[in-house]
Amino acid sequence: MYNYFVLLFCFTDLPALDQAESLNFNKEDSILTQNTIPELNIGGLIAKIPVIQGGMGVAISMSGLASAVANAGAIGVLATAGIAFNKADLKENFVEANNIALAEEIKKTRGLTKGLIGVNIMYALTNYAELCKTAIKEGIDFIFSGAGLPLNLPEFLYGSTKTKLVPIVSSGRAAKIIGNTWVKKYNYVPDAFVLEGPKAGGHLGYKLENIDSPDFALEKLLPDVVAVAEELGKAHGRKIPVIAGGGIYTGADIKKIMALGAGGVQMATRFVATNECDASDVFKKAFIDCKEEDLVLIKSPVGMPGRAIRNKFITAVEHGNKEPFECPYHCIITCDVVNAPYCIALALLNARKGTMDHGFAFAGSNAYRVNEILPVKKLVDTLVEEYSKA
Repeated sequence: MYNYFVLLFCFTDLPALDQAESLNFNKEDSILTQNTIPELNIGGLIAKIPVIQGGMGVAISMSGLASAVANAGAIGVLATAGIAFNKADLKENFVEANNIALAEEIKKTRGLTKGLIGVNIMYALTNYAELCKTAIKEGIDFIFSGAGLPLNLPEFLYGSTKTKLVPIVSSGRAAKIIGNTWVKKYNYVPDAFVLEGPKAGGHLGYKLENIDSPDFALEKLLPDVVAVAEELGKAHGRKIPVIAGGGIYTGADIKKIMALGAGGVQMATRFVATNECDASDVFKKAFIDCKEEDLVLIKSPVGMPGRAIRNKFITAVEHGNKEPFECPYHCIITCDVVNAPYCIALALLNARKGTMDHGFAFAGSNAYRVNEILPVKKLVDTLVEEYSKA
């Protein structure tokens, strides 16, 4: 969840020009041609807009959303968790069904955009290695990997130089451990780091008591990760951008965090309320209807805290109710299958389909600010305009 230049052209003593000639661009291109927002360079792959759309499972960010974001000049991301939800043989053939689904979704996304796309692969997934291999085989531009320390991610490249590897971290210490391990064991330098702060939605890499602490604010965590990235970059002769995520909502937020050293941002919540988001309209409406007091921290069956929108399902679980389920594949390593009151994957899938009585929506701390559903292009243009005005 990058580095940049702002060019200021000053013209004097020029011949008078017809106004129509001097403003020879159409409205659709005007924002992108005039904006001062810098590009994002990750390992030589350049996004015109320094925004990564966060990967959202289960099946919230699929080809529809990722391709639209990529077409808008940012980086679209497919979430791999639960990507094989519609495969008939998922229970009997969990690993292969997911591999096939991921390959199909990457191909589908490529057919919809020539822009940059990535995948988010949680290190805690039991089929992590297979998903990484499939994504690299399909020539994905980026792998974003968190929910644990992805210390062995470079081993799946097998000499490929196309796919760029970006670990998701919650501290400078984690970034240093990953960076040093990759260099020492694989002679591979991270292409970027995503720093995901405690205001993000979904599973959070923080202890519950630290999530609301000022000491763990994104602005406080960023300098340490930037320092690690700069040290690694200097030692290996390259620029390693740090992408900041969690609580970024407006173009002004983007400008503020980039002024503190971030090369770009990761945003997820705002992309839910778009026409192209792959979730149901009922799911999107949960964000529109959300109030600030509805955003709660829950204890997920995977053993991590998470931020979600309170609904009847969450309240029922808090009161001790359970949703019976069978788990033939144990998709997340840390999930307490025996004692879990519900299946997290099934709950998120139900919500994605709009069956909110049997599931819930993960959301970032700013979800209550969402008040309309927009086309992705309009949202990105608005962010750029807000950045320029900030």
